Amino acid sequence: MGKDIQRLFAVALAMLIAAAPAQGQGGVTLFLPLVQGPACGNARLPRINAPGFGGSAIPFAQTAIAWFGTLSPDSNYADLRVGYNNAQLYVYFAVFDRHLWHDTAPTPATLAQWDAVTLLLDTAGGNALSPSSWRFVAQLYGDPDPAYRAVYRGSSAGWQPAAIGFSAVPGWRGNALNDNSDTDRGWAMGFTIPFSSLGLSGPPAQGTQWRIAAIVHDRDTQTGPPFPDQRWPAAMSPNSPLCWGWLRFGMPTYAASGSPTGYALIRRPTQNSPLVPDADVGGATSNQCPGDDAHIWGQWANLNYGGAPDFNIQNQSDVADWPCFAKYYVTFPLTAIPPGKTILSATLTLHQFGNSGGSPPPSSWIQALLVNGDWQEHTITWNNAPQAEENVGGTWVPPIVNFPGWPGVPRTWDVSYAVAKAYARGEPLRLALYSADSDYHTGKYFVSSDTGDWNIDGRPRLEVWWRH
Repeated sequence: MGKDIQRLFAVALAMLIAAAPAQGQGGVTLFLPLVQGPACGNARLPRINAPGFGGSAIPFAQTAIAWFGTLSPDSNYADLRVGYNNAQLYVYFAVFDRHLWHDTAPTPATLAQWDAVTLLLDTAGGNALSPSSWRFVAQLYGDPDPAYRAVYRGSSAGWQPAAIGFSAVPGWRGNALNDNSDTDRGWAMGFTIPFSSLGLSGPPAQGTQWRIAAIVHDRDTQTGPPFPDQRWPAAMSPNSPLCWGWLRFGMPTYAASGSPTGYALIRRPTQNSPLVPDADVGGATSNQCPGDDAHIWGQWANLNYGGAPDFNIQNQSDVADWPCFAKYYVTFPLTAIPPGKTILSATLTLHQFGNSGGSPPPSSWIQALLVNGDWQEHTITWNNAPQAEENVGGTWVPPIVNFPGWPGVPRTWDVSYAVAKAYARGEPLRLALYSADSDYHTGKYFVSSDTGDWNIDGRPRLEVWWRH
């Protein structure tokens, strides 16, 4: 095993050692993210619902996932994973980057002028810098080194250097650090922050919400200058938590009482219908793991697969293989549900027919996420696809050893919370599905809305039950 792979694996292995509630119809509590004020525009603040794991292990493949940035030869994209246990918060970044550069004589003041990441937290969920605000900065390097990281604490006078315990484990994949080769693929940084370092005796109570934001810094030559930052959320300012996103401890739940009085099955009725648009972005089944550098840096993130009859969902911890990664987007109209109803439950069903790679991979925890904004089936790409607004749950999808025949094997997701939220807003249900997998060859293949009319039973479908 190459030394660079070992370093990347070290990031994954290192992890193993709250908006105001609103009353929905029928008295059900929906946690709606606060709407940004004029300083943030009219977009909704995104939220990461972090799963808690109790014991010492934080399973990498089950951490909450989000993403941000734009991929090109001169700009970076990043996957963001979050999870926690009884002792610490874990936040991991996987960055797609063509040139990997670090400072050979770092200082705290220059960390962000090279390939680096800034993680921002506010444990009080406030709108202004305070002693509850924290800024963690870690620069790419070959091995963990205190000289390549720094931490600051907020105050009324701005950010002040602080001295608390935390770790930032780097990983990278490519030809070499600090060279002009075009064959680098990317790097990673895994933050482990003990709750005790933040003055807490343990994890916050379920439902507690902090502020969270992130910045990926990029430098592609020794002499610089740095390229523009990639920020999550896009409108955030590092000096004001007002426009940061939300970090909620624990996954959202939804429950409504009563017997159903109505039901709807929503799916595309014919192959040429515009209803239930869906699309794969990234490493689609027809574009699996391309290796040509000109293609992966200049074209891969800008291709559209909206008319494909199938799709792939895939991720892994080895950032070198990001051309294999794929997300799925789908939109279901909710106009079949009459106004003034209470959503009782909702189920998304996809039909799986195969996997990527050779030998069967492990099962994948495939996550469902509400997405922030509309998109068009025949123009959506990896780069222009909406970011996640909130992760809402997931389901285990095992591999398929032998082709099961059409329509495939049904896999289901409980999306009751997501449907109730979209219905309360008067919007269609807009979802993305993605995984936080670690292993190789984890792609799972499904039937899309664009399959032929002979396979209508295999099309993605949403079933909703409601009461008056």
